[in-house]
Amino acid sequence: MNKKAPLTVVILTHNEEIHIERCIRSLLLIAAKIFIVDSFSTDNTVEIAKSLGAEVKQRKWKNYADQFQWGLDNCGADSEWVMRMDADEYLEPDLLEELPQALSDVNNEVTGFYIRRKVFFYGKWIRHGGFYPHTLLRIWRNGQGRIEQRWMDEHIVLSTGSKTAMLKGHLVDNNLKGITFWISKHNTYASREMVDLLNNKYNLLERDESLKENDDSQAKWKRILKDDIYSKLPIGIRSTLYFIYRYFIRLGFLDGSKGFLWHFMQGYWYRMLVDVKIMEIEEKSGGDVEEIRRILYEDHGIKL
Repeated sequence: MNKKAPLTVVILTHNEEIHIERCIRSLLLIAAKIFIVDSFSTDNTVEIAKSLGAEVKQRKWKNYADQFQWGLDNCGADSEWVMRMDADEYLEPDLLEELPQALSDVNNEVTGFYIRRKVFFYGKWIRHGGFYPHTLLRIWRNGQGRIEQRWMDEHIVLSTGSKTAMLKGHLVDNNLKGITFWISKHNTYASREMVDLLNNKYNLLERDESLKENDDSQAKWKRILKDDIYSKLPIGIRSTLYFIYRYFIRLGFLDGSKGFLWHFMQGYWYRMLVDVKIMEIEEKSGGDVEEIRRILYEDHGIKL
């Protein structure tokens, strides 16, 4: 039987009425507090969340890192542990059963927990291509973690020297909004990722290197490969090489027809879209930093 854990969960939302009840109901079984930062949804997200007992605050959106750190700083958590969740995620029964006891019995030296995430696409669990096991730091001791200040692919970073543990249970990422929404969302993601890749080359703003310095996880090594190798490969070629690596070398083809759609769209189309955006902005700006900043704001609505 599940019992409440000394846990505050922070979730960001915008028009998530299709997902938010599923997410909150799984957390109600264990979480002492659910805190939502909503970027002014125009659907029933806020009403549904409040009806289920979540505390909701609304704030204008800048980017994920800025919004989530505000949530951490303002959620009023007095619990021992804090958790990060996305609205289109939920916890599986094995994790719900495991989590309260794990938080209760853990060694005092452990300051964070990694969780294995299952990604679903059109009902298909994506098990290959490097997507499983996909481990993420999602739970940490209150006051011991912060989110990286990046425009894309932000991770929680713990204090230097922190020890972590791995939970056996799973959380699920299963977005139900359909391909039109998925494309629109990834177009926005591509603009955000473009900022980070341009920043690697042009030093547009201060880089947050804390994940590389303070961590020793799957996320750290992926970040090193992305920043120090992938970002230095020729535009266009790198996205093609990444798809070949993921689909053939990491056996993504074993995920079947729906898996092909996922690996092609997320592993090739999306990466190529990032590269096309970078190519366009470099051609327009001639590599001039101030011109890049201007184009980012006027063409993409991104103010650095």
